[in-house]
Amino acid sequence: MQTRKIPVTVVTGFLGSGKTTLMRHILSHARGLRIAVIVNEFGELGIDGEILKGCGIGCDDEAGSQDRNLYELANGCLCCTVQEEFYPVMEQLVERRDSIDHVLIETSGLALPKPLVQAFNWPSIKSAFTVDAVVTVVDGPAAASGQFASNPVAVDAQRKADPNLDHESPLHELFEDQLSSADLVIVNKIDLMDDAALQKVEALVRAEVPPEVKIVPAQMGALDVHTLLGLESASEETIHLRHDHHGSVDDEGHADHHHDEFDSIVVHGYVESREQALAALHALVGQHTIYRVKGFAALPGAAMRLVVQGVGRRFDSYFDRRWEAHEKADEAKTQSRFVLIGEDLEREALQRAFDAALARAPVQA
Repeated sequence: MQTRKIPVTVVTGFLGSGKTTLMRHILSHARGLRIAVIVNEFGELGIDGEILKGCGIGCDDEAGSQDRNLYELANGCLCCTVQEEFYPVMEQLVERRDSIDHVLIETSGLALPKPLVQAFNWPSIKSAFTVDAVVTVVDGPAAASGQFASNPVAVDAQRKADPNLDHESPLHELFEDQLSSADLVIVNKIDLMDDAALQKVEALVRAEVPPEVKIVPAQMGALDVHTLLGLESASEETIHLRHDHHGSVDDEGHADHHHDEFDSIVVHGYVESREQALAALHALVGQHTIYRVKGFAALPGAAMRLVVQGVGRRFDSYFDRRWEAHEKADEAKTQSRFVLIGEDLEREALQRAFDAALARAPVQA
């Protein structure tokens, strides 16, 4: 029987920073490590879990299997539901500890790492697991442009005149709390930044983290796995010393943290081309306060699924895998569906706006 503590890496970061891409990179270069993955999403559609499926770690096992390696928690943000959502999964992993070498946890983009890390001090978890590191992923271009404001577009001019404005927004507080818990910070998407922007973001991050926390630049999360795993930080032992805006976990596993200012809804529709999907989603972002877009498009005649992700007005898309036979037979699953995360979003109004945007958007560029 295995007696050593199993290391756990917590991957955190704001919406669209590249957490799932980093997770895929780690899993693709795991070199035989038996890794269990826990994915927590803020939203109704399990996008991140779907993207990680087929990654070669047993992700495709049936939901009821006791030996599956991918656990999706979509009923609430982990920092708010540590006891209800997280603890039962960790109990299952304790029973499987002889078949696990490492655990990866991807938090939702709105989660606070501190309550989650504090949960590793609970006796039944502490005896079996240790937090190897909290890895915070930063969207470099977003941070450089000051997008951690309550309404990035509207306050841009005001921000230049008032440098304290960002610090009054829930987004900036969340950004600071995710950094304050970090043992390693990855400034991602450096291919979209010049040297001056990278230096600006590194200075911003350095002001929020202790000197011993390394700041590592990356493109598409492509880093040596040994840089990411095996840091042996034992973060649960020092997490109580980290400053945060939202308080710590209480005795019942809840944090003083609310997502009232954020909404998550799903829109769907028939999409004829990549260009049409991106144009319609871009139009929605221009008309509403939407921070994050993620979803899948089923294009006519395309054998593969199109993944679409957006942060602000920046969008990325790629084909990730072939549609399976049972998915093609189920029209509801192949219909294009997108999660929109932002503020003051109303489902029916956004669906109408998406339908109208699709009708206006050119099918081909």
